[in-house]
Amino acid sequence: MKSLSTWIRTLQRALALEVEKEFENFRGRREYFHEFISREIVDPPTCSLKEENVNKKLDDLAKAFIKYPGTDKPVRRHLVIKARKLLYEIGRNTDQSVQVSSPKLKFPDSSTKTIKNTFENKESIDLKSPLSSLKQIGIKSAEKLAGIGILSIKDFLEYFPRDYVDYSSLCRIASLEEGKTATIVATVRRCNSFTSPRNKNLSILELYLQDHTGKIKVTKFLAGRRFSNFSYLKSQANLYKPGVTIAVSGLVKKNPYGITFKEPLFEVMENSNSVIRSKSIGRIVPVYNLTEGISADRIRELINIILPLASFYPDPLSKEICDTFELLSKEKALIEIHRPTNQKTLKSAKRRLVFDEFLLLQLGLLLRRLELRKRRSPSFDLVGRRDGLVGNFLKSLPFLLTDAQKRVIAEIESDLVLPEPMARLLQGDVGSGKTVVATAALLNAVDSGWQGALMAPTEVLAEQHYRNLCRWLPPLHVTVDLITGSTSRLRRRQILDDLANGTLQILVGTHALIEDYVAFARLGLVVVDEQHRFGVRQRNRLLDKGLQPHLLTMTATPIPRTLALSVHGDLDVSQIDQLPPGRTPVQTKLISGAKRSEAYKLIREEVTSGQLAYIVLPLVEESEKLDLRSAVMVHAELSEEIFPDFSVGLLHGRLSSSEKQSVIRSFSEGEIQILVSTTVIEVGMDVPQASVMVIDHADRFGLAQLHQLRGRVGRGAKESYCLLINESSNDLSRHRLEIMTRSNDGFEISELDLRLRGPGQVLGTKQSGLPDFALASLCEDGKVIQEARDTAMEILRNDPSLTKNNLLKGLLQDQLDRQSMSSQLN
Repeated sequence: MKSLSTWIRTLQRALALEVEKEFENFRGRREYFHEFISREIVDPPTCSLKEENVNKKLDDLAKAFIKYPGTDKPVRRHLVIKARKLLYEIGRNTDQSVQVSSPKLKFPDSSTKTIKNTFENKESIDLKSPLSSLKQIGIKSAEKLAGIGILSIKDFLEYFPRDYVDYSSLCRIASLEEGKTATIVATVRRCNSFTSPRNKNLSILELYLQDHTGKIKVTKFLAGRRFSNFSYLKSQANLYKPGVTIAVSGLVKKNPYGITFKEPLFEVMENSNSVIRSKSIGRIVPVYNLTEGISADRIRELINIILPLASFYPDPLSKEICDTFELLSKEKALIEIHRPTNQKTLKSAKRRLVFDEFLLLQLGLLLRRLELRKRRSPSFDLVGRRDGLVGNFLKSLPFLLTDAQKRVIAEIESDLVLPEPMARLLQGDVGSGKTVVATAALLNAVDSGWQGALMAPTEVLAEQHYRNLCRWLPPLHVTVDLITGSTSRLRRRQILDDLANGTLQILVGTHALIEDYVAFARLGLVVVDEQHRFGVRQRNRLLDKGLQPHLLTMTATPIPRTLALSVHGDLDVSQIDQLPPGRTPVQTKLISGAKRSEAYKLIREEVTSGQLAYIVLPLVEESEKLDLRSAVMVHAELSEEIFPDFSVGLLHGRLSSSEKQSVIRSFSEGEIQILVSTTVIEVGMDVPQASVMVIDHADRFGLAQLHQLRGRVGRGAKESYCLLINESSNDLSRHRLEIMTRSNDGFEISELDLRLRGPGQVLGTKQSGLPDFALASLCEDGKVIQEARDTAMEILRNDPSLTKNNLLKGLLQDQLDRQSMSSQLN
């Protein structure tokens, strides 16, 4: 590369000199201009030029320059210009095709070994020491950090960056790419420093830089009157004199004048081999969440002060585990997460710390599961009898079970015959038949002489389950009842008496089931529907009403199995991954608010043909803070202006239980033809005649929630429609909603929703008893989840009580204590 540039530069100098001599074919020391050019131009460095076309052009030029003396000036001028252009093109194309070596920067030795002497009394310091005990940090800084929960050295070491700015990409000026962060080493050509004529408090520093690949102008704005001082500006000009070598880092951007840097960082270098003193230039810079009174630079400075103490952190993982999964040591991971050497070491540090988080999670879940298995559960002796209640129930159904339903029933029954309690999660898409499977499980309990409980999060869903069971169970002589918050005192007393004396065999209810006054005679099985809406404590309170009853939880928000093992790692997972035959997919369409009339036209067509329609809105009433249409407003508009000839009903969470039931009954019987509702209908509505759903402000809902809502239609034989009205101009919102128009697969939609919104909102993990992860992502770290689970299982297989793994046991207890304290505060 060097010899090619030298060859081009030598020829260009000769051509430039010929221009200065006004094309006279000047004579050098040994030969004339044309003799030199015609000889040298056909002799480029070996293997530098591989294109035959370029070599041919050089040969043609050489032949033309041989005839140079016999031509007039215009021809000579044309020939010289042609030669200069070709050489320029060769140089430019070669710069682009051949990788120019990037500049190299030297950094001071920042290993923790070189700065451990910072702490004189290391014997009196440990991870639990308060930050105020370190004189390098000081009491004032320690008080400010305490405001964001950083009290000890351990807290600060585990206060991980939320992001990074990567200035470690070292490149030449010609290689800079817009939108990327980079660092260059260049030479100052010229420097201008002046005060803005429009703002006396703004000074501007302009540096004109170059390296051997190109030139760039870099501008730095200095806000403040102190920068406007003439002597300061002159000192800046003296600092960046022509010929000085400088390192520049920043975000590359493009302006009308070409490529430049946004908010650049500078450092003058004595020469290209000088050590960089800056903590940012040429490095990967961590970005932390800040607190009032402490700047980003101060946080980084404080972290660097305590980073040597990472050596105090004992590694809870054995060398064998680290070697198996190629994990960094704990000390190395903590240092690299706060002060990354490069992207590779940063990625390795994150992976190690994520592995630790998931390992503690899996150990906690598996220990909970082991503890559960030590307990004795109710004995279900008559499970699986096809001449019993379950067999008669399945025969009475007007449809055949899918293979997936049969498989899941078999999995549940295999658990129920064991002496240990069942703890199983049943996942299934909307309309996959989970209720039939749950009913079969409850009948197994009743057949063996035990009672069953079915808990749902809303009265609407609880009442739907109750209606289904009332349709299926009386012919089998099985008693069932319903208890909710709105059950009358007299009715509640009768239900509780029947429950306590064993006359009532299955009780359906909402949170009312977990009240202290609800007492079962022989509770053998608990079924929890939409389990992600309940906290672990609520679920356990219901389980405590029996002598360790079996547990079946259900969800219509299906998630990938790997993720299910993390969120519900203390449960076995069953999936109904098959829909009943004959169900027609709901036709889903995305429209803008301006085309709302199209939705109303479709509703009119369907209702006229004898079908029913839902219109769903995010708000009950108008809000001053949100510019959204509300259910109350839309109900008034539709019943008075749009559909005065139809019966339009209104359903929302503020109605009393009796009012809700009255509206639902009227809609189911066709007395109400169009139902305006909030998300109260998300679960628990089963009206086969409903064939249209319009969801207004669909961008306000998550994908999983939209899929649940859409599941309220398409339950009959007629083709059904779901129209999503999008009022947002946000491209991401539109992209999200377009997923709904392409897919009817609940597993696919839930997985995408998890990636877009995170598990906290989709799965309700805030209630699930899961810890708050510092770095781990349930969506993106699937492979690490599985590795951590395998490791946790192996550890507990060899050491069930963690007596040989005291460090892990201590970390696990610390985590449980933090969770307990957090739940008490909440």
